Amino acid sequence: MQTLHLPQSRLLFFFLGLVVTFVLIRISVRLIRAKVRWWPGNITSNGTHIHHVVFGTVFMLLGGVIGLAAPDDQHGVRVAAATLLGVGAALVLDEFALILHLRDVYWTKDGRLSVDAVFLAIGMTGLLLIGARPLGYDEFYGEGVALRVLIILVNLGFAIVALLKGKVWTGLLGLLVPVLPEIGALRLARPGSPWARWRYAEGSRKLRRAYRREARIRQPLIRVKIRVQEFISGRHDDEEAA
Repeated sequence: MQTLHLPQSRLLFFFLGLVVTFVLIRISVRLIRAKVRWWPGNITSNGTHIHHVVFGTVFMLLGGVIGLAAPDDQHGVRVAAATLLGVGAALVLDEFALILHLRDVYWTKDGRLSVDAVFLAIGMTGLLLIGARPLGYDEFYGEGVALRVLIILVNLGFAIVALLKGKVWTGLLGLLVPVLPEIGALRLARPGSPWARWRYAEGSRKLRRAYRREARIRQPLIRVKIRVQEFISGRHDDEEAA
């Protein structure tokens, strides 16, 4: 029975590495931004600022290789590798916007994407920890293989439609939470999403409804989300200037 719990314990330590490192790195960058004298500050080499995504990439590589190379009976080593992988993932995702835009947008509006990426990773890992399974693959264990494959493909299809409708959180978390992708796929698309551009004609009733729903429901929720995120991660430049 103990062997059955080994993957879950590794996932737990990955989760802890992810969360703790994200909190610590955000404390560090906020102290650096505030120019606190006793804090070490940014790491530079010959005038080049070495972003923490560099260290995160190294940690992820080390954690992944050690986890793959360690024998199955070396539980402590594999747990340490999972923790190192979580540490690296936090450092990389915290600068996800920099990777995407290929420029330093850490404290700009675009930099919020990094916080979204970390929160999404924490949410999906947390769901896996409490027993969620991707696309419900084990919910029909007693049924035939064909039925299980069909259920997985249907859930995946709904998740893809939800993503195309601009519902990123619904689509990705729906890979782990039953019914969520179906709800996202059946509801109205967000204006500006690929689905809206393809399916909603300019001036159509659906597009007008999408804009009204965006202004009435989604935008207030986004403002609340931003307040919560920036309470943890720090305010961005456009918020401070407002």
